[in-house]
Amino acid sequence: MAKILVVDDDAVIRKRIEEILLSEKHEVITAPDGLAGLNAARTQSPNIIVLDLLLPKLNGHQVCRMLKYDSRYKSIPIIMFTSNISEKDKELGKQAGADAYLFKKNSPHHLLGLVKDLLEAAKKAAPLKKPDLKKSS
Repeated sequence: MAKILVVDDDAVIRKRIEEILLSEKHEVITAPDGLAGLNAARTQSPNIIVLDLLLPKLNGHQVCRMLKYDSRYKSIPIIMFTSNISEKDKELGKQAGADAYLFKKNSPHHLLGLVKDLLEAAKKAAPLKKPDLKKSS
């Protein structure tokens, strides 16, 4: 189970994504705009973010860039989830640091598969904790 932040200004889409993720027993946090999404990412420590591109207050590229260029949040995988799949948008998403780009009209299993793949990749990339090497007296 992972904590997943879903940022989308469309309440119907946000609820649909939430239901899909809850069906796999994930914990879901939602935000209705870019600024609320950025704040939720910073305070809720999600394991992954599903981020719409066209958002009020801050767009998805801005939110992604702010998180990916901050060492505290750069390791959180971000899926740009949008109805705009243009090459220009994909390039902007890549430059902002997005880990994946998914078209909203894809089936739910595409989203779940991508979430699973990114969570597994993040787990493998996580630095191992170094043992405490205190000297005994």
